[in-house]
Amino acid sequence: MDKIILDVLAIGAHPDDVELGCAGTIAKLVKQGFKVGILDLTEGELGTRGNKQIRAKEAKLASKILGISIRENLKIPDGYVEVNKENKLKLIQIIRNYRPKILLIPHWHDRHPDHVQANNLIRQTWFLSGLANLKTEFNGQKQNAWRPNNFFCYMMKYEFIPTFIVDISDVYAIRQKAVRIYKSQFYSKKLKEPETLLSKKSFLEYIDTRAKFYGQLIGVKYGDPFFSIQPIGVN
Repeated sequence: MDKIILDVLAIGAHPDDVELGCAGTIAKLVKQGFKVGILDLTEGELGTRGNKQIRAKEAKLASKILGISIRENLKIPDGYVEVNKENKLKLIQIIRNYRPKILLIPHWHDRHPDHVQANNLIRQTWFLSGLANLKTEFNGQKQNAWRPNNFFCYMMKYEFIPTFIVDISDVYAIRQKAVRIYKSQFYSKKLKEPETLLSKKSFLEYIDTRAKFYGQLIGVKYGDPFFSIQPIGVN
């Protein structure tokens, strides 16, 4: 079997983070023929609703809907996404194995501490992964250094002024389906678990409204906002 080399790797702290933050962009990239993968740092086992087994099944279904090439989980303890040597090495091994050109990551200014820590961990790892003298192995094979060209931050709870916005109008139905597959996390009359921010009846309407807002800023129906700390050259 040929080794999978990715164009884009989207990373989230929990299963459903990537879908909520940039599923439209992922669907668009896949539609255009790019190879995209998702890496979840934790299994979301501390979530108020559902459990890690349910969320793993939902993540698998969402991945199928989006048409991505791979999805992996580092199984870092939920609620304890720490910037330490062990976690950095785990992430470096993944980046060097799949060699993505671009990373999509959560923005550092957010409500959930795992999202904040995930950004910090990924940004440090992005740099370290390109150092030839930092040696790693994956499945018993020595790895070469690899640093993706760019990383772009997607929006979670807190908003920011975007560097750029991706038009996702043509794939918005796919995005909606991928997000809504996480039934354990969102509003349902059948589920009697405690209410959370995500399970409020208005939450999915808010997500759709926000996508419309950012779409309108660039003159389209729906948009995914991103932030880049690096200048982006346009030819």
